[in-house]
Amino acid sequence: MELKGKRVIVLVENMYNDLEFWYPYYRLKEAGAEVVVVGSGSAEEYKGKAGIPCRAEKSADQISTADFDGIVIPGGYAPDLMRRYPTMVNLVKNFFEEGKVVAAICHAGWMLASADIVKDRTVTSFFAIKDDLIHAGAHYVDQEVAVDGNLITSRKPDDLPAFMKAIIEAL
Repeated sequence: MELKGKRVIVLVENMYNDLEFWYPYYRLKEAGAEVVVVGSGSAEEYKGKAGIPCRAEKSADQISTADFDGIVIPGGYAPDLMRRYPTMVNLVKNFFEEGKVVAAICHAGWMLASADIVKDRTVTSFFAIKDDLIHAGAHYVDQEVAVDGNLITSRKPDDLPAFMKAIIEAL
């Protein structure tokens, strides 16, 4: 249980990528971390792209970064919805600024751009948002995982094993 005593947030919003949410959620639990699902507060239950429901335990405005060691942002179209809520964007920014682990996969790079934390950072993402990250000042690489300090990014569900390995090592 290499993450015993660690507390990690996994963000959720409608249209999340089911694999990119549930794989990290259960892998972190398996490693011994306490995982808290945090939503925008826009609903009691959020549905993934495949229709799998997920209930948030807290909303972003109920979270103090002091109580957690890291945050994971799944992809899908959820990040486009998440970034419409300043409390969610500020939560990601605060984790980053405090030097805590910020992990984003696939389209979750949208949240990183909105939080204004990718300037001069090396990141990867789903290829379709490459330009968004470059325009936000990031150095884009096409590889399964990119680790730049406390920022960990991956491209797609196939990269989940490497993504989770990097997250667990960083925590």
